[in-house]
Amino acid sequence: MTIHWYPGHMHKAQKDMLELLPRVDLLIEILDARIPHSSENPAIARLRGDTPCIKVLSKSDLADPDVTALWQAQFEQQRNVATFPTRSDQPEAIRQLLGLCRALFPQRDTGRNPIHAMVVGIPNVGKSTLINILSGRTIARTGDEPAITKSQQRIDLGSGLTLFDTPGILWPKVENPAASYRLAATGAIRDTAMEYDDVGFFVAEYLLQSYPELLKERYKLDTLPETEDAFLEKAAIKRGAVASGGKVNMHKICELLIKEFRSGKLGRISLETPAMIAAEREQMDQAAARKAADKAARKQRFKDGSQSLGKQERRAERADAEGARKPKAR
Repeated sequence: MTIHWYPGHMHKAQKDMLELLPRVDLLIEILDARIPHSSENPAIARLRGDTPCIKVLSKSDLADPDVTALWQAQFEQQRNVATFPTRSDQPEAIRQLLGLCRALFPQRDTGRNPIHAMVVGIPNVGKSTLINILSGRTIARTGDEPAITKSQQRIDLGSGLTLFDTPGILWPKVENPAASYRLAATGAIRDTAMEYDDVGFFVAEYLLQSYPELLKERYKLDTLPETEDAFLEKAAIKRGAVASGGKVNMHKICELLIKEFRSGKLGRISLETPAMIAAEREQMDQAAARKAADKAARKQRFKDGSQSLGKQERRAERADAEGARKPKAR
């Protein structure tokens, strides 16, 4: 699956964010706890250097807690990185993030030298909700649709802490195809930019392998089929997603599955684990190596072919020259 959704304001937002990055003391990177790796902006990872970073795992009440703990352990092995899981129904707990920000700069005189923190994250990850809770007032617009925030905002929280809110941005090319599906499944891109059927089949296949008991319970199934299409047909019958003549409405059941996943009605689910991502990265590296080798081989074949052609042309030229020097028959 290839994502074809990169609004114009995202290009400007990414440029502005990268220009601001060297001037901030702290990064607050909001990640979706269900897809911590797929919701990381690779540009931030490359450019932040030693700037301290708090990775806020939003929507952790929707994610598998055991998997979230694995991600926290992995992230905190990185230099100057702390993690902070949040859930939107516990605003007082979210405000504890302010204390963590100040604890990272114990020697800082915040009265004279305030801490400047930049908040970054993909669309629809919960950035605006978090900012409104931290500030104690409605500053950023919130909603279920991604890409609501369109420009950068400066927010003085008092007590020596200033936030720079940036628009939610994706990156022009998502290298890992599975990451594209995960971003679509969690709502990081507009539903108009995706095919419900494609994403629904991806989610169904993953849940059959990783969370079969949750599917059985939610859709009241005694047994689960082995394939995602067979499962979706059974689920459609259970939910009445059937057109006239008894034909299964696959689009409708896929849309229903995705919405129930997003709302947490299926249970607490994570779509990726550190081990999965490591295996996918290895596969991508191998594929890239094969692609590079094929490209080099094509270039060599083209080069060899050009040389052979050149030799033939030079032979023909020499033959013509020799023919021209020979006396003509009388």
